[in-house]
Formats: sequence, C-alpha cells, structure tokens
Amino acid sequence: MKEKVVLAYSGGLDTSVILKWLIEKGYEVIAFVADVGQEEDFDECRKKALNLGASKVIISDLKREFVTDYVFKALKANAIYEDRYLLGTALARPLIASKQIEIAKAEGANAVAHGATGKGNDQVRFELCYYALKPGVKVISPWKDAGFLQTFKGRTDLLRYASEKNIPVKASLAKPYSEDENLMHISHEAGILEDPMYSMQKNMLVKMVMPQDAPDRETRIVVTFKDGIPVKVLNKDDGTVKEDPYELFVYLNKLGGENGIGLLDMVENRFVGIKSRGVYETPGATILFAAHRDIEGIAMDREVMRLRNMLTPKFSELIYYGFWFSPEMDFLMAAIDKSQELIDGCVHLSLYKGNILIEGRESPSSLYNKDLSSMDIEGGFDQTDSRGFIKINAIRLMAHRAIIESGLKKTSGRK
Repeated sequence: MKEKVVLAYSGGLDTSVILKWLIEKGYEVIAFVADVGQEEDFDECRKKALNLGASKVIISDLKREFVTDYVFKALKANAIYEDRYLLGTALARPLIASKQIEIAKAEGANAVAHGATGKGNDQVRFELCYYALKPGVKVISPWKDAGFLQTFKGRTDLLRYASEKNIPVKASLAKPYSEDENLMHISHEAGILEDPMYSMQKNMLVKMVMPQDAPDRETRIVVTFKDGIPVKVLNKDDGTVKEDPYELFVYLNKLGGENGIGLLDMVENRFVGIKSRGVYETPGATILFAAHRDIEGIAMDREVMRLRNMLTPKFSELIYYGFWFSPEMDFLMAAIDKSQELIDGCVHLSLYKGNILIEGRESPSSLYNKDLSSMDIEGGFDQTDSRGFIKINAIRLMAHRAIIESGLKKTSGRK
C-alpha cells in the first residue's frame, strides 16, 4: 500500500506542483483545504486537486473557529508583533496545522506536507505545530528537500513542470507579488514589493480603500466587550446590530474597509533572521484593537495592566514564531485570561478616512472616579497628603544629585 500524506493545499502553483511531485514519489495524497475566510472558488479547487491525482480532497470551514479561538484570544492580549503587525497570517497557521493533524489521524496517515519555503516563517509555524500535536509525525517539506530543490530552482522551473504535467496555472502578470488572505487580513509581499522603495499601489488593495478615497463622512459605532471579548457591535448611524462573533467580525471588516482603516506597510524581522517587507490590510481587527485598549484604560487595574503589557511582546513573538501549542503559551494565555475577567463595557468610536477616533467609553467595572480625578471637587482624599508622598519619592533623587555634585567638585579641585 502507498504511504498516505495529508498536504496543506491551496490550489496555487506551488502546492499544485507539490501535489503532483508527491504522487510521482509514490505517495497517496489527501489534499486538505482550509477555509479561513479567503476569497476562493473551493469547488474549482477540489476539482483541480482530484484531476491532479489526489485520492481525496477535504475542505474544512474554519472561519468561525478562527475568530473565536485565535483572533479574539490574541485581541485579549493586544498582541502585536514589533509594535505594528497584528499577526493575521501567523494566527491562522496553528489552526490550519491542527486541523491537518486531525485529518491525518482520522485518515490513518503518518505524514503531512506543506508548501512553505525554507526562507520564511510559515515553515516553522506549520512544523512546530505538527510536532507538538503529533510527535511521531513525518513532515515532508519539499522546499527543504535536496531532490526537489535540484529540480525546482525557482518559479520558472515550477511553470515549466506545470506545463509538462498539464497543471492549470492562473495568469499572474497583473499581480507580480505574493498574497496570503484570510478573514483577518490579506498580506502582499515578494516580487515587486521586495524593493523597499517601491510604493504600494491602490489597485493592490482587496479588503479596503485608501484613506484618501474613503467617504467624506464619519461612521459612528459602539463596540461592547465582556471579559475582554467583543460581544456586540452597534452602528449608531443606521441601527445595525451584530452579536454573533463571526458576523460581528465580518461587519467590522466591511466598515473598516469602507473607511480606509487598517493599512500597514512595514519591514519586519522574520524568525529565520531575514528582513521582509510586507503590506497588510487588517480593517476589522484594527478597529477592535483600538477599542479593546481603550476599554482596558477604564476597567483594568494599573498594576495588572503593567504586568500584562510586559507579557504582550513575548506573547506576540510566540504567535509570530509558531509556538502556539507550547507550555509557555499555555502559561501566558492563563495569565492573560485572568487579566480580562473585569474588562466589560462599551467603547464609542468614529471611523473616518483611515482614523479611529474614540468618542467615549462606559464600564460596569469602571475604576474611574470622577470625584477623585476632578480638579474642581475637594473630596476624594486629603490633597495635603501628597506633600509627604512626593518627598518620599524624592529621597533617592536628592541622594543621586548629591553624589553627582560631589564628583563634580572633586574633578574641579584636580584642575
């Protein structure tokens, strides 16, 4: 019997060539297609994989799980890589890999394969998840296979092979760059974008318009949170309400895209040590990120916030590097979940030409006390107590200054 392998299949050039290559190597290939919200003709994708020789094609709708179990969990931590990237691709990979392993177990396959290159982050993300979830699994990574690399040195060789094997390939002259899309975002990289001085063009955009092309009017919304999770969105302009997690996220993508929100052009550091330029469109998540940070301002204790903010960079790095299924991630997730227990309330926002303007917030867990904060009300605490508080904090500053001045005097005396 042929050895079974479950291939993470997208229907594009690389994975179509890999599917055929695996079959020629003697494997029985089960093509696994993950629907994480990308615009794709899945029926056509199924037909293509079967025509290429796949024994079975499994298409899994993972959109809702992606929102609730990955995007929202990252939101609770305000996860952001290198202070800019909201981790759209990185968050989808552990979900895809976990489903791929689940299918491999169900189909009796001891091997899994992917089409990620040996220079990128995705190879690490996929393979770390594979090994974490099925320690004895056989991983086939063609772009790290000597025989594959000898045959396929680049895109030209892939196209030649596709022509020889009658593998249909979509014309790509209109988009001389790579894209990865899911419900959270779409990324554009490689090709012409490898020149860091090449300006992103508006015709590249898929999920949004350029801020300057957005309507000359504000869209006012209210986002409601419970335990740090968005549970409701209200459009104050037309009364639209969304409470289902998936529908809520899709709706915010729509509103954000229409208002030119969520565009990012950056050069980042890949896990393997290579710098990479990417253009990202992340409309809905950008809105939620701004709203979540704001509701924390009124409902989260200062010291809890400090500690959580210390954890956020590491949490974000673990997602980016592919350590979603790791003991350190379990530890951080438990701490972050604890920090969100009282993050409840509503944030009122205005969306306008790429900007997210906070108009107000209210929370049943509010730690804000108007009387304490007011400059016009005497109550709250005895303001004269601040004199001692300041003096105590000034002790070390005065001691430090005395040492400096003593050193200056000694230096002056030697002159």
